[in-house]
Amino acid sequence: MRAITGLVVHCSATPAGKPFRAADIDRWHREKGWDGIGYHFVIPLDGSVEPGRPLDEAGAHVEGHNRDTIGICLIGGVDSTGKPAATFNERQYDALELQLRGLRARFPAANILGHRDFPNVKKACPSFDVRAWCRLRGLDPK
Repeated sequence: MRAITGLVVHCSATPAGKPFRAADIDRWHREKGWDGIGYHFVIPLDGSVEPGRPLDEAGAHVEGHNRDTIGICLIGGVDSTGKPAATFNERQYDALELQLRGLRARFPAANILGHRDFPNVKKACPSFDVRAWCRLRGLDPK
């Protein structure tokens, strides 16, 4: 297994309420010429957790940081005008918390970050402050 130093939360940057799934993201990423979905997990509107890229494979979700991170993507993240917004529902947030707790148990040294928290990233992704959200949920982002 790869050495994991980060659990990275992303959004799909799709409008609120659009029921996209991991298969959609896989298709979008393949259309870009990638080897498939860049995230390891996707959390759709129903709060399920869908597998993406296998954990033992580096993702394609944070340039320069894929080798040692795991990517989790929430469906949504932009409002009806296309502006970044935390459009996620409680089912998604609850699933994210459970997923992060499970991954943290497996990789206790990993930091929890949003995509936007990495140096030189000029995106709002995932459209909320992941570290502050973790603290509200009683989860130490480190």
